[in-house]
Amino acid sequence: MNMTIQNLRVAGIFVVTAFLLLIPFVAMQFTAEVNWKPMDFVAAGVLLLSAGFACELVLRLVKGVGMRIAALALVLLVLLLVWAELAVGIFGTPFAGS
Repeated sequence: MNMTIQNLRVAGIFVVTAFLLLIPFVAMQFTAEVNWKPMDFVAAGVLLLSAGFACELVLRLVKGVGMRIAALALVLLVLLLVWAELAVGIFGTPFAGS
């Protein structure tokens, strides 16, 4: 039973990532304001999948509720900071193309 729940979570990571990537793809069909290149989709997919699997790893390995919450918050914070850096270059690193 436990293995089934873990497999469902992994499948959920793929489904949620695909759904989130569909949002800009559909928006591009209706407006010129959203203009993603194929590499943007790849980068976003890698970031979302990495964060999803990092969360899955935390849920599998960390036992204490407080530590789980802290670790998940850290994963999400890193995701948001990397996303913001890639999107607008808030830190001005060469990583963002600044």
